[in-house]
Amino acid sequence: MSNGTDTARYLRLTVDLVVEVLDVGALQAAALAEIRDPQTELEDGERQEQIELVNSDETGAAALQWLIEPDHVLGLVEHVSEVEPREAMLGVEPSDGVLDEEEDDHDHDHDHDHDGPAHLK
Repeated sequence: MSNGTDTARYLRLTVDLVVEVLDVGALQAAALAEIRDPQTELEDGERQEQIELVNSDETGAAALQWLIEPDHVLGLVEHVSEVEPREAMLGVEPSDGVLDEEEDDHDHDHDHDHDGPAHLK
């Protein structure tokens, strides 16, 4: 057993989820509303950059990233009292629509240029 101070153990939880975007325009509109919300803490230049990113991404990945709340990601383990979340990162990228089990899990670390609200530290 670990005493928690000198032998702490860290586990990386990897989850792949494929979603089908039914309406890219509606997805983008929802993300743009979030970005434009005055309570969203963005400088004017950064806000405009994110708006352009969402508008130029025809896949909807940038929009979806904006709509996923960090608490949703952390909710995967919040009921487990024996662990404490330390760091979470979420990447959203285009997919061919199926999970590829033969893909090497280490080919991508989910570090993407879309650092929306689901990026936690």
